[in-house]
Amino acid sequence: MSGWWCTGLRWPDGEPVLGWERGDGTGPGRVSVLAYGRELGFRAEGERHCTGARGNPCPVGAVVPVRSTGARCAECARLDRAHSVAADTIADDPRTYRVYLAWFGPGMVKVGITGEARGAARLREQGAVVFSWLGRGPLMAARRTEELLRSALGVPDRIPYARKRAVRDALPCEAERAAAIEGLYRRAAALEGAGWPEALERLPFAAVDHAGVFGLAGAGPAARAVTGLVDGGVVAGRLVAAAGPDLHLETPDGGIVVLDTRLVTGWDLVGADPRAGVSVPVVAVGGGAVQDGLF
Repeated sequence: MSGWWCTGLRWPDGEPVLGWERGDGTGPGRVSVLAYGRELGFRAEGERHCTGARGNPCPVGAVVPVRSTGARCAECARLDRAHSVAADTIADDPRTYRVYLAWFGPGMVKVGITGEARGAARLREQGAVVFSWLGRGPLMAARRTEELLRSALGVPDRIPYARKRAVRDALPCEAERAAAIEGLYRRAAALEGAGWPEALERLPFAAVDHAGVFGLAGAGPAARAVTGLVDGGVVAGRLVAAAGPDLHLETPDGGIVVLDTRLVTGWDLVGADPRAGVSVPVVAVGGGAVQDGLF
């Protein structure tokens, strides 16, 4: 394998960055800072392989499904999750965590937690259009608060990415977005004294809007989304927006295609002509008619 493996889209400092590592495991990794309006293109080669777990390569170099967003074999996926915060296996974690409320579109809100040291990077990685912190404290207190909101208010802790993509083209104005998350914040804050963990310090409401950071305003509607790469398949175009793991690419035919960068992890990638367009399977955004062939 002579190309590079993409390690996914990250948002460390409020701007989209693609991470890369050598497909053969040699040499240091690198990052590509993305800019809206810039053209990019790459071609997949060979098969898609497991990316390993916790910074370690897959011991068997397993081939993984092209449509999987995890890019891990069953064993590496198990090892990775066993050491994650979501697994609740590290109850003595001394770090401070924050509970957040995130809004992705009308009627689409969630509650979650993230390490305080990470700032808002986790919110950008999830594609949260607007969010507010709710509280801070030890991990178990943050977890109990998350569970309280799920049970008392019916607020989920997960929203499928496909649903998030489907509403990005028709978002209400910034004031309406802020009002929506403020309404949820007030309902959550009213739970103090009704099971709210004493160890969790409530934080004041402050709406943080990411629509500008994501470049969504004026990006144009996205009609299609990539469902997976294929050997020799090309994805290329002009970057017009990015949100969470998604890149919104304007292709030479004038349409906009969404690429979930989690689908490109584990592939050996080489550069391609940015004007080459897209020659991998796609599906209509929003659950419309399927165009699941090459075009």
